[in-house]
Amino acid sequence: MIQRIQTLYLALVVLLGVLLCCFAPVGFVSVEGAEQFHQYTASFSHIVDITNPEEPLRVMNIISLSILSVTIPLVALITIFLFKKRILQARINIVNVVLCIGWYAVLAVYIWFAKTNLHTDWYLTPWAAIPLVNLVLTMMATRAILKDEALVRAADRLR
Repeated sequence: MIQRIQTLYLALVVLLGVLLCCFAPVGFVSVEGAEQFHQYTASFSHIVDITNPEEPLRVMNIISLSILSVTIPLVALITIFLFKKRILQARINIVNVVLCIGWYAVLAVYIWFAKTNLHTDWYLTPWAAIPLVNLVLTMMATRAILKDEALVRAADRLR
């Protein structure tokens, strides 16, 4: 199991996915005047006003983005343990690729809602690139899985 390269790719997806759950992928800044400055960040389940550190204000619920952030590494972890069922493993990886693309779609919706409701400018943090890296790693794992399956089928034909 561990000697296969796709297991390493999927383990990296799990590791990066856990990191994504710990850090905010997007931030918002609102400047209404010299005395009115608000900075918002995306916590695990809400967009939070962090201007007042004693009492952060929860502004917007982003639970579906959090669910996707947890689901992507969880699916990759399950896929690692399906090493004897290579075709199923490849199909589940394709689902994980769709989840990574969906993460960006949900993020875009939340950015749009936050920008219109909070009247803010937004910026992406470097952590927002993790689902893209996960997408590439998952595609590389799928390719290696299909290569293994072709090798096993060729060996079965030779017998």
